[in-house]
Amino acid sequence: MLVKAYQNKVFGLAVNVVHNRETADDLAQEIFLKAYLSLPRFRFESEFGTWLYQIAINHIRDYLRKHKKEKNDLRLDDIPEPGLPEAEASLRMAEQQEAERRRQLLRQKLEEMPEKYRLILSLRDIQGLSYEEIGKILKLSPGTVDSRLHRARRLLRKKLAPVLSQGGGQP
Repeated sequence: MLVKAYQNKVFGLAVNVVHNRETADDLAQEIFLKAYLSLPRFRFESEFGTWLYQIAINHIRDYLRKHKKEKNDLRLDDIPEPGLPEAEASLRMAEQQEAERRRQLLRQKLEEMPEKYRLILSLRDIQGLSYEEIGKILKLSPGTVDSRLHRARRLLRKKLAPVLSQGGGQP
C-alpha cells in the first residue's frame, strides 16, 4: 500500500537525478527495501513521505558518489518507424535529435551545478513539492529553501545563457 502511494514519486526523483530509467528503477527498489528494513526505527516525528524522501535522497547521493553517469548514445526513439516515408522519417529523426540535444544540454548544465542546487530544483520543479515539504526533507527552513531555489534557478539560467544566445534555442 505504501509502495503504491510513493513509487512514482521515488522513481521520479531518482530518474530526474540519474537520468537513466533502468538505474532509477533499481534505485527505487533499493530505497523501498532500505525503508522497509528501517521501519522499526521510524519514530512518527515526521510524515512518512518526508522520512522516505530522506532515505531516497541519501541513497541516491551514495549512488552518485560511487558511480559515474553512464551514457546511452543510441536510443530506440532514434530509429525511424517502418512504413514512414523516408523524408518524413528523416524529419522526425532530426526533430527527435534536436529535442534530445536540448535535453542533454539541460542535463549537462544541471550536472555542472552543485548537488544542493540540483536536488532542490528536482524536488521543487520536477517533483512539485512545497517549500515546507522540501524544508522537512532537507532540514532547511522554508526561507532557506526559497533563497536556495532562487539561486539555483539563477545559476542554471546563467549556465544556459551563452548557449541560448548562440542560437542554440530553448533547452
